[in-house]
Amino acid sequence: MSQLGAMMTTIFFPLYLSLKVATIATLLGLLFGLMCAWMFTQWQNRWTQVLSLLTTIPLVLPPTVVGYYLLLLIGREGIVGRAIEQWTGSPIVFTWKAAVIAAAIASLPLIIRPVQTAFEGIETEILKAAQLDGANRWQLFVYIMLPLSYRGILAGLVLGFARAMGEFGATLMVAGNIPGQTQTLAIAIYDAVQANRMTDAHLMAVVLSGTTLLMLLVISRLLKRP
Repeated sequence: MSQLGAMMTTIFFPLYLSLKVATIATLLGLLFGLMCAWMFTQWQNRWTQVLSLLTTIPLVLPPTVVGYYLLLLIGREGIVGRAIEQWTGSPIVFTWKAAVIAAAIASLPLIIRPVQTAFEGIETEILKAAQLDGANRWQLFVYIMLPLSYRGILAGLVLGFARAMGEFGATLMVAGNIPGQTQTLAIAIYDAVQANRMTDAHLMAVVLSGTTLLMLLVISRLLKRP
């Protein structure tokens, strides 16, 4: 029983931190994802094509490469990192906030694509009718596009959350592996395998898989509702 208790203690903080990071990262990703998907749908020009390509990069590059670029940006010598340190008095790298940034960027493309597809699937006649009734772009977005696209938004949420929960490479680069501070569940599994603590690794892998599958199950049931 004491061994099981020690294992649960080892798992508790990484699980808590993973849920915290994934939740905040998914909400941030949703905010930027909705804005990007709306822009990509409303304005199809060279600039939005470039921006769309940029938001896809985290999906195709190795996570460690994404982490390296993030480190150049938010590290103590990076433009953003220096500005944050001057403003707050402390660096953002090797903190849980850096893990949130890494997870949000990694999950962003998986949030944008389903939402953009849902936006593009709205019949233009509906939007034109609303415009004839006097609706502006903001009203179209809030009262027409969002309600009609809720399935795509939910799909983006669950994909983004699952990606944020399992984020490893970029998080390790910018947040490190500090037990009790920045060690997420995915990193804790890697750490346990490296230390040949296979029982801990098995249990943590089951917890991480179960949590992600539970989210997928809940969202899939919501998507099936009329």
